[in-house]
Amino acid sequence: MRREEDHYSRQARREGYPARSAYKLKEIQDRFSLFRKGDRVLDVGASPGSWSLYLLRELKAIVVGVDLTPPKLETAPGSFTFLQGNINDADVFQRITEMGPFDAIVSDAAPATTGSRMVDSMRSAALVERVLQAADASLRPRGNLVAKLFQGGEEGELLRRMREKFRKARAFKPQASRSESFEIYLLGSGFLIKST
Repeated sequence: MRREEDHYSRQARREGYPARSAYKLKEIQDRFSLFRKGDRVLDVGASPGSWSLYLLRELKAIVVGVDLTPPKLETAPGSFTFLQGNINDADVFQRITEMGPFDAIVSDAAPATTGSRMVDSMRSAALVERVLQAADASLRPRGNLVAKLFQGGEEGELLRRMREKFRKARAFKPQASRSESFEIYLLGSGFLIKST
């Protein structure tokens, strides 16, 4: 059952965003300044398109989006390239790598949910791990990363691994996240190394 529309949903409709998630990324940017004007950004799990649209509109970013389904961005401003497919597929991953390097990688991707919090959080952690592999393959030195994670016990290990790759790594839950949601965002700033 769809939740009742809230302040962020109404604001998204007024401002032309496909979903309320744009305000999560806006809050992250307002607080941590992870993106610069004109950055090249990889958006993993780009549909329905709110994060890409925010980056295109507000930061004049050059965005490459990847998802199983096309985003709803018929009138996307600026430079947007969409790659339809699964980031776990080797050929899609290779194409992403070839389209880099990127100044930032963002992921609001979520796995197909099962209703089991344990299973869903494990699948979410596997998605974050793949996003970190994409960082190793295509993120510029000093680049930044934002990735959604369903909490379920993996966040400590993922943050530990991120602290090996980034100058700073932290977990953050935006106010725009629904109160009942068990999502958090892992933020990495200042990419240091590429794994061999």
